[in-house]
Amino acid sequence: MLIAIVVGIGVVLTHQSMPSIQKFGLSFWRTEIWDPVAGEFGALPFIWGTLYSSVLALLIATPIALGIAVFISELCPAALRQPLVFVTELLAAIPSIVYGLWGIFVLVPAVRSLETSLPDNVRKLPLFSGPPLGLGMLSAALILAIMVIPFISSISREVLKSVPPAQREGAYALGATRFEAIRAALFYARTGIIGAVMLGFGRALGETMAVTMVIGNNPKISASLFAPQYTMAAVVANEFAEAADDLYLSALVEIGLVLFIITLIINSLSRLLIWSMARTEAIVAEPVEAEATV
Repeated sequence: MLIAIVVGIGVVLTHQSMPSIQKFGLSFWRTEIWDPVAGEFGALPFIWGTLYSSVLALLIATPIALGIAVFISELCPAALRQPLVFVTELLAAIPSIVYGLWGIFVLVPAVRSLETSLPDNVRKLPLFSGPPLGLGMLSAALILAIMVIPFISSISREVLKSVPPAQREGAYALGATRFEAIRAALFYARTGIIGAVMLGFGRALGETMAVTMVIGNNPKISASLFAPQYTMAAVVANEFAEAADDLYLSALVEIGLVLFIITLIINSLSRLLIWSMARTEAIVAEPVEAEATV
């Protein structure tokens, strides 16, 4: 049933985007011009903004999320474990519009202050150039990082719990310290952790409202952390109701189609990696159980 729903969504999106596909072909994804008045549509700025913000958010969120997962599963006192799990998972339940409002009133002014405090020589570098608005790529990446931390940490924590005790016991038997045993457990669980990170990546790719409110929504490609940019989800949300002709609407639907395909692939790969980790655990556990029986 679920597969039929996914296939149905893909078929509908493909059908609705056919006018754009037939007119622009592959050039739609290589063109930087987005001019609805002239009927010229290119999705490259939105693809760039989506990938840039998501990758930057993962670079920020992954170390923090793994640190949370390791602390809760390996180091945290038993009395604090459940409260910390509750607080961490509570972040995932907050609506994205609330994150967006928090970003506008708290995060954007903080980023603006950071940008204005940088020396002029630093602000001339391409990575830090741009108007001191606070709305831009860094604000979007920071709010995305906060939103994906609960997903990555929760799945990583479950993956670490699934590591067979024999892995840690073997490390201790060889004279490893506690942190060396934790490192051995992380190495054993690396496939599942990578899957958790990819799942967070898929979550970041599809985020709409919070990013729309803080990224600046400017369809220009820039490497600057402070320049206003645009994402695929944001342009669909902002302009879908304004699409005045069939080609314009079809171009927006095609952006949605590609975002759907990318997200589907990433989430499928992450689930496959997590399943592979669980299967490996089951294979390792079988000989242990057999020895215990004997």
